[in-house]
Amino acid sequence: MRFHHNLVQATVDALHNIFNDGKYADQAIQKILKRDTRWGSRDRGFIAETTYDIVRYKRLYASIANVNEPFKQEDLWRLTSVWIVLKGYDLPAWDEYYNTPVRRIRGKLDEVRKNRKMRESIPDWMDEMGVKELGSLWDQEITALNKQASVVLRANSLKTDVASLKEKLVGEEVMTTTDERFPDALILNERANVFRTKLFTDGLFEVQDAGSQLIASYLDPKPGERIMDACAGAGGKTLHLAAMMENKGQIIATDIYQSKLNELKRRTRRAGVHNIETRLLESTKTIKKLAGKMDGLLIDAPCSGLGVLRRNPDAKWKLQPEFIDKIKATQQEILQSYSRVVKSGGTMVYATCSIFPSENEVQVDTFLKSEAGADFELEDSQTLYAHRDGFDGFFMARMKKK
Repeated sequence: MRFHHNLVQATVDALHNIFNDGKYADQAIQKILKRDTRWGSRDRGFIAETTYDIVRYKRLYASIANVNEPFKQEDLWRLTSVWIVLKGYDLPAWDEYYNTPVRRIRGKLDEVRKNRKMRESIPDWMDEMGVKELGSLWDQEITALNKQASVVLRANSLKTDVASLKEKLVGEEVMTTTDERFPDALILNERANVFRTKLFTDGLFEVQDAGSQLIASYLDPKPGERIMDACAGAGGKTLHLAAMMENKGQIIATDIYQSKLNELKRRTRRAGVHNIETRLLESTKTIKKLAGKMDGLLIDAPCSGLGVLRRNPDAKWKLQPEFIDKIKATQQEILQSYSRVVKSGGTMVYATCSIFPSENEVQVDTFLKSEAGADFELEDSQTLYAHRDGFDGFFMARMKKK
C-alpha cells in the first residue's frame, strides 16, 4: 500500500481530537473529512477506517509504542507506525517514522497477545465485568466486538422491497447480500457511502444493523394499532414500526432530547411516514395521560452499549463502571413507569444494545416480580451475540399484559 502524508496527518489530527480532547470518534472523523474537498472516497475511507482501528486497539498500540496519555503529536505518529507495521506494510520514509524499531514492534506484539486485556485492548474493569457477566463467552464475544461492523440497510417497505432495492443498488455499483434471518436487510459486500445515493435521499432505505431490525418485528405491531416508542431517539426503530404498520394507526415517539426528535421528524419526511407523533418528555404527564391505552410499547432502553462496540469503539475508553450501575437504575425506573401505558392484552418489548445479563434478563426478572410487573408475563426473550450471530449484540424480551 502506498501511504499519503496528508491522509496520515489527518488521521493523527482525528486521534488527537478523540483521545486528548474527548470528542466522539464519529464526530471527530466527520469534521476531519470536511477538511479537503479533493479527497475521494478511498482517501476518506482510509482516514475513517485507520482512525477507528487505532481507537479500537488504543491500549495495545500504546503499549507497543511505549507511549501514554495525554498523547503528544509524536506519540500519535508512533501509534500510526505501529498500525502500519502490524498490518504488514512498509513504513514510508518520512521524518516522523525515522528510526522506528520495526522488529521490536513485532516482537512486543508476540509478548502481549497472550493477555486478553492487551490483545483485545480493553480496560481492566471491563474485562473483569465481562468475565463476571458472561463467563467463558466473554472471550469470544469481545474478540467479535473488535471486528469492523458491516454496513446493513433496511429496505423501507412503504416505498420498495428487498429484491427491488437490491437491483437498484447495483445501478449505483453497490453490491449487497441478503440473509434469511433478517427479511428487510441488505448487507453491503464492501463499505460504501450510501448516503450520497438518490435511493437514500428518496427514502428507499435506512442504515440499520441487522440485529436492530429484529426489535420492531419482535413487538409485531399491526396496522391500525396504537404503539408507543418510549425511548425513540432519532427513530431508527420507530420508522421500522411505521413501515410494519403500513402507515396506519398511531405511533407516539417520546424522548427526553428535542434534538433527537427533530431528527426523527426529518427522517419521517424522507421515509414517507405520516403516522408518527413525537412528544418531548418533560414530566410524567404524558405517561399518565396514556395509561392503559397502548396496544404495544417498545422500550429501547438506555444502556452501556457494549453490544455495539464494533460501531462505537471509543465507548471502551469513555465508559465507566459507575455509569453502568447508574444506567441499571434508570432501566428499571423506565420499566416501572412506562409499563403503565400498556392496555390489557397489550404487548411490551424491553430491548437493549447490551450483552450483559444484569442489564437484560435480571432487569426483566426484577420487573416481573415487582408490583408494576405483576400483570405481565414473559412470552419470550433472546440475546444476539456478535460472535454467534455476526452482527451487533442485542437483547430483547417480549411481555404480555394479562
